[in-house]
Amino acid sequence: MNDESPLSPVPESPRQPLQADAEVLVEARRRSRRAFIGLGLAGLAGLGGWNWLISQPKDSGIAQPLRKVLDANGRLSGAYFKETRLAPEFARSRARTPRVNGKIGMKQELDPEAWRLRVRDFRTGTAREFTLADIKALPKVVMTTELKCIEGWSTVVNWSGARLSDFMARYPLASRSGTAADLAAYVGMRTPDDAYYVGLDMASALHPQTLLCYEMNGQPLTAAHGAPLRLVTPLKYGTKHLKRIGTISFADTRPQDYWAEQGYDWDSGH
Repeated sequence: MNDESPLSPVPESPRQPLQADAEVLVEARRRSRRAFIGLGLAGLAGLGGWNWLISQPKDSGIAQPLRKVLDANGRLSGAYFKETRLAPEFARSRARTPRVNGKIGMKQELDPEAWRLRVRDFRTGTAREFTLADIKALPKVVMTTELKCIEGWSTVVNWSGARLSDFMARYPLASRSGTAADLAAYVGMRTPDDAYYVGLDMASALHPQTLLCYEMNGQPLTAAHGAPLRLVTPLKYGTKHLKRIGTISFADTRPQDYWAEQGYDWDSGH
């Protein structure tokens, strides 16, 4: 015989009556209408904001409000920039060939023997021509850094070339006085056909890792990667790494920049 007392039944809590199907449908319709109206108003507000934005005066190819945001980003990047701040360097064994990205300015057939670098004297406005041998006569710098694309991918690459700062010290064409001091504020570079062009502030141009590059991963540049001479500046995104440099000029105002005119940040630092 079991000594335990039998359990008393637990009283059931009263159940709430279910809503009638008709009431549920009415409530669902009411909420759907409210959500539809809310989404419609949000869409109209967004469309109105977009129409206002695109109606604003253009500044370097895009609406002024957007340009102000990009300029603020550029000022932040410039404040973070220092001559002593270097891009990380990697073991040579990690270097790989980057994807061929960007063919603007590369359509002309390349004749390496006929190629010349034209550099416009800031003081006189006259152009001076240089061969690849002239660039190779400068001290050779080898570095293995990360090429970062604004699309989000990156590749470690081994680069060889001459510092742009060494070139400007040897040939003071950026100077107002004809000496290595008193330099212009900006540097502009273009492909030989003028189809692609970038601008750099002078501090970025003089950075010790900014190269006039003629070798990649121990081999001469290929045509697809900017032969015979390209710009490498690893504190900037790849949009600034102009391939097949044709001309270099100097100015006290910002030079044109291809992707800045498409709405990207002019500074393009990271």
